Amino acid sequence: MKLITFVVPCYNSEDYMERCINSLLIAGEDAEIIIINDGSSDRTGMIAHQYEKLYPNIVRAIDKENGGHGSGVNKGLELAVGKYFKVVDSDDWLDKSALKKFMNSLRYWKKIGITLDLVIANYIYDHMYEPEKSHKTSYRNIFKHGKLSSWSDMKPFFPSQYLIMHALYFRTEILREANVTLPEHMFYVDNIFSVQPLHLVKKICYLDIDLYHYFIGREDQSVNESVHIKRIDQQIYITKYILKNVDMRACRSLSRKLEMYQLRFLSIMMTICNVYLLKIGTEEALKKRRELWEEVKSFDPNIYYYLRGFTLSGLTMLPGKAGRKLTVKGYDIAQKIVAFN
Repeated sequence: MKLITFVVPCYNSEDYMERCINSLLIAGEDAEIIIINDGSSDRTGMIAHQYEKLYPNIVRAIDKENGGHGSGVNKGLELAVGKYFKVVDSDDWLDKSALKKFMNSLRYWKKIGITLDLVIANYIYDHMYEPEKSHKTSYRNIFKHGKLSSWSDMKPFFPSQYLIMHALYFRTEILREANVTLPEHMFYVDNIFSVQPLHLVKKICYLDIDLYHYFIGREDQSVNESVHIKRIDQQIYITKYILKNVDMRACRSLSRKLEMYQLRFLSIMMTICNVYLLKIGTEEALKKRRELWEEVKSFDPNIYYYLRGFTLSGLTMLPGKAGRKLTVKGYDIAQKIVAFN
């Protein structure tokens, strides 16, 4: 068995995928790299197969019909033979020095017989075209470096801090047991990946290394505001999916701290929906906003009242036009401070 599977979903990625793949090759033959060519129309497939020929013991190139990012992750998870599983977007990359440290940790845990459910490491928002905006997210305030932990050991998060796909390295069987199957032809599915399996995670280790580089700056990226507004229906869909598919009872049973984290994550998702619907500002958008809250209340009144209370999502429901303007203004200020897109 390989120690880790890296899955690289690619769609028309010829301009940047080699930077990504080259960074992963540092892991050596203890890793497998599965490149998913998701129906590309450029040289992506050819480049993927060239890597497969050059590194037959490491790289697998898979061609499939276009199904979107989630479809690529699903195919990678279906084929993965690594003990741990990591998605690396084709325009992102891993720091080579940090990856060597990460792999040494995996080898050490294997040697002493420790199996983890989740490894967490730092990631960097890499604004290559505006380097002054680049910043790192670490978790040293939440977990102790290198220590075997559980959710009960978790310390409070900062307001802008949460666990996203770029920071997470799951044990492969945890993802399969959680039945993580991402929607196809849909953006923002990384949010599902980040929260759905957590109720099965019991053994955690945080490595305080700057491993994942999350590239920010392309105009067509899903996190860009104009793109986000166009795809608001997908953001709403993913939020509803998380509401209905994250097992809150199992989270509560495992750890009250995990349950509160999941509710906080859902609050963030609701906040994003609320703010962008307010930015759109049409009667139709405001109607969608009301309907989303009504669906939350219908699904689980306890979750509804929590989210409408003194939470980030609750603060986006300030009454009247003045409240709506204040909500959007507050979001824009936070965006400049955190530089998250």
